[in-house]
Amino acid sequence: MTWAGATLVAEATVRDERPEGRALDREFAAGAEGSLERLYESSATLVHSLAMRALGDSAEAEDVTQQTFVAAWRGRDGYDPDKGSARGWVVGIARRRIADALDARSRERRRLEAVMDTPVTHTSDPFAREADRIMVRSEVENLGPPRSTIVSLAFFEGRTHEQIAEHLSIPLGTVKSHLRRSLVTLRRGLEAADASL
Repeated sequence: MTWAGATLVAEATVRDERPEGRALDREFAAGAEGSLERLYESSATLVHSLAMRALGDSAEAEDVTQQTFVAAWRGRDGYDPDKGSARGWVVGIARRRIADALDARSRERRRLEAVMDTPVTHTSDPFAREADRIMVRSEVENLGPPRSTIVSLAFFEGRTHEQIAEHLSIPLGTVKSHLRRSLVTLRRGLEAADASL
């Protein structure tokens, strides 16, 4: 079953008709103290499982879980307990956050591939292609640590963001932000080199 199918099943099964479940729905909609914590306790495992199944990365799944509950609390004015349970509503938010994470991952992969595949010279000459590879490696080295190390681990060794964060003992968010900034710098450097030829 796909993650989308799993979330549809999850949404269909999270309706809690017990009086305490319906009370939580109303309290959450009203912003009652402690209602977010109770909703989190009753739904976080489900949200994390869905994110983990879709993303295959525990750190990303944790990020999505946190983002889901922050978004739920901030957007609780848009939740109507008469239309469904708070748990079902949270699963709907999780679906959107998971889709956003998958889209961001695809965009980043495309940007990275575009940077790494950008030829500095436009030729089929094997010597020129080798010069291009040397130019790319040089631009990566010019990033300086820790960016050059992070980019090398990601593109030359094919490591995931989580593996890089663990290997370098730095937060996952730091790895992602260094990669994003590095891509911009690499693209500018390669474009400048191409323009000077």
